[in-house]
Amino acid sequence: MQAPFPPVPFGRDVIEAILPHREPFLLIDEVTELEPGRRVVARREVRAGDWWFPGHFPDRAVMPGVLIVEAMAQSGAVAVLIQEENRGKIAFFAGIDDCRFKRIVSPGDTLTLVCEIDTVRGPIGRGKATAHVGDELAARATLTFAVER
Repeated sequence: MQAPFPPVPFGRDVIEAILPHREPFLLIDEVTELEPGRRVVARREVRAGDWWFPGHFPDRAVMPGVLIVEAMAQSGAVAVLIQEENRGKIAFFAGIDDCRFKRIVSPGDTLTLVCEIDTVRGPIGRGKATAHVGDELAARATLTFAVER
């Protein structure tokens, strides 16, 4: 039996023990709430030095929507992969549904990422995810994942 992870909140050192993602593709900085297998709340400080801003866009820095969705998915993966039966595995995207972008995300913003796991059947699951900046909804989607066997 593996040792339990530290209580929330926890940062990148613990996130890296749960997720296989590494720089420059690890898109969450901190987990602030966690109910393994059910719900997670995480944060991402959007920094002017983030690797995508020089090209997206040179005169108007905007976090790409696909990376916001990836950050939501990484948050959800923490809730799934922290479960003992899934530790050390990878959760792959299996679908993105009902995705909407409601607000531009720029350097200096803090994304609050929430994912609530709705259903899990074997290695396949679905969750509803949102990304907020303050009280404003930036993005939402229903994410389907497959945990490797």
